[in-house]
Amino acid sequence: MTFPYQISLFGDKVYLHFFFETVAFIVGVRLYYYLKKGISDPISDINRLWILLGAMLGALIGSRLIALLETPSEIMHQTLLSIYQNKTVAGGFLGGLFGVELIKKIIGVKTASGDIYVIPIIVALFIGRIGCFSMGTAEPTYGVETSFILGMDLGDGKLRHPVMLYEMLFLVLLFILFQLLKNKTMVNGDRFKLFMLLYFSYRFLVEFIKPYHPLFLDLSSIQWSALFVLVYYYKFILRLIRYAQ
Repeated sequence: MTFPYQISLFGDKVYLHFFFETVAFIVGVRLYYYLKKGISDPISDINRLWILLGAMLGALIGSRLIALLETPSEIMHQTLLSIYQNKTVAGGFLGGLFGVELIKKIIGVKTASGDIYVIPIIVALFIGRIGCFSMGTAEPTYGVETSFILGMDLGDGKLRHPVMLYEMLFLVLLFILFQLLKNKTMVNGDRFKLFMLLYFSYRFLVEFIKPYHPLFLDLSSIQWSALFVLVYYYKFILRLIRYAQ
């Protein structure tokens, strides 16, 4: 496979990444509506629409902001176009979380609303990461050089950690976990909180094998985002600890 991988579309060369990003969005939305049919949603359709809008706008802003902070030394050299083009999933989740909570306060919804999105998010992420992997080192999602047996040449002639493949494996494990929890009685909202904790814990750790740029105290913007999520859900973490005891 040659990185970045391109396909021919109507006579033009198109990055495979664009194709998988589009498929990920379509499949995620369709899966959400499919799963929604099988449950009694305590949130009305109109409020659910407002929540989705809040999530999308928050994700749009958060994904760009955290991506901007990933390279602190380049902030002053960024243009509006480069800021819009650069994005990160972790920032999207964080911004989406803020967007949802803000909209819910405005429309007066106090019911947890995230559980139904967990499986669609995992599936969409997995599909999207195929596209990220196809870009090799042309997109800043690759790992540092390594002599580890899984090291791969991602297009620059060096053996690197295939971080996107690691994340795809992690997402498969998350999918299996939440399928096992499917029929378990859990507090409304706990599935989404568990997903956020596990995913951001993974992102915190995997940053150490990526060529990241420290933002503060030798931690990247994504790692600080992960720490924020851990603090944000501290009550849930304490509840998990008490349950485990």
